[in-house]
Amino acid sequence: MPTNLPGAPPNAAGGQPADREIAFAGGRGDFIRLCVRGAFFQLLTFGFYRFWLTTDIRRHLWSNTSIGGEPLEYTGRAKELLIGFLIALAILVPVQIVYFLIGIQAELLRAFASFPLFLFYILFGQFAAYRARRYRLTRTIWRGVRFWMSGSGWAYAFRWLGWALLVFITLGLVYPWMRAALERYKMANTFYGDLKGEFTGRASDFFKRGIWMWLFCIAPLALLLIAGATTDYLAATTDLAFATTALGIFAFVWMLAIPFVWPYFRALEWRWWAAGARFGELSFASDVRGGALLKIYVKLFLMILLIMLGFGILFGIIAVLAAMVFGGGALKFDGGSALRAAGSISVIVTSVIAYLAVLLTIGILQRFYMTREIWRVISTSLTISHLEASDGVAARGEAANALGEGLADGLDVAGL
Repeated sequence: MPTNLPGAPPNAAGGQPADREIAFAGGRGDFIRLCVRGAFFQLLTFGFYRFWLTTDIRRHLWSNTSIGGEPLEYTGRAKELLIGFLIALAILVPVQIVYFLIGIQAELLRAFASFPLFLFYILFGQFAAYRARRYRLTRTIWRGVRFWMSGSGWAYAFRWLGWALLVFITLGLVYPWMRAALERYKMANTFYGDLKGEFTGRASDFFKRGIWMWLFCIAPLALLLIAGATTDYLAATTDLAFATTALGIFAFVWMLAIPFVWPYFRALEWRWWAAGARFGELSFASDVRGGALLKIYVKLFLMILLIMLGFGILFGIIAVLAAMVFGGGALKFDGGSALRAAGSISVIVTSVIAYLAVLLTIGILQRFYMTREIWRVISTSLTISHLEASDGVAARGEAANALGEGLADGLDVAGL
């Protein structure tokens, strides 16, 4: 991959401007310390510090990511996220209250209302995701120029719903066309200053490169469903016990293999998206590989497994020590009952503290691997061609409010 610095001369072979890599310089220790401090304050504030932690994480990632030697800048503030979340609660809580009151009035009506409520949350979630993307873009600055976004969140949400129905009906076959249509809408409404974005990726390219994954993931599921529906036929034509065992083993192996396909699918999707994204003449390419993403997932899984194993061993040791020190067998004096009660309380308190410590540690690991490491791998896989097309871009666009972020947080669809 070319590593030309900003201002480097054109390639001698083709005379075209050299590609430039995106660099990431954030230290692992700095990020971990940031997460540890954030986890501690989240515990003290019953989770409300997460708005400040999210802002600190974004500032760390943005400021340590440079394009053409110049870093990104994140200008969002934690108070904006908090206010957006509170406004989102003012919208979502009444919806839940109305649904609850409907349920009190009539169980039958409540059952009827469940689908509209489900549909509302789906649409609202996609609306929130679109608006959250707009907020993050308008808080991202490079070379003193702001990214920004136009378009309608509701128009995007209804587009998503229509395509999602087609994806469901076709068992995922039209997913590439869904992604292409949605990315065209998002990129057509994305700007860097006065430089307009567009998406030129073709769904057929995505389909041809990813069809083997569909065959691996969906086709066996269809076969399992067909086999389950023909149990009577299997019983009449073969050994039913053998067939059932074979199908069970096949299903188990298939379910174990699915998670290993996911990172390769995400890498393929990212390479396809990067190749299709444009800002004027400025274009992108990515060489991210599924193996790099799989390594991150496996490391996270193993770390969590070790922590849970350690917690189990620690809890067992605490229980044994408590039984030895506070147990009734060796205590024959009058205060034995009180001492055993104190021992039970100490075991409970120690277990709660250990449990919270495990949760905080897992949260730190998730942020490190699923946020920092994924960001590092994907960002450093990118190269940008014709970066000179961004020279002389005029500043345009205004900062969007954080309502979308608040809604996305409240509906649990918020990304980075």
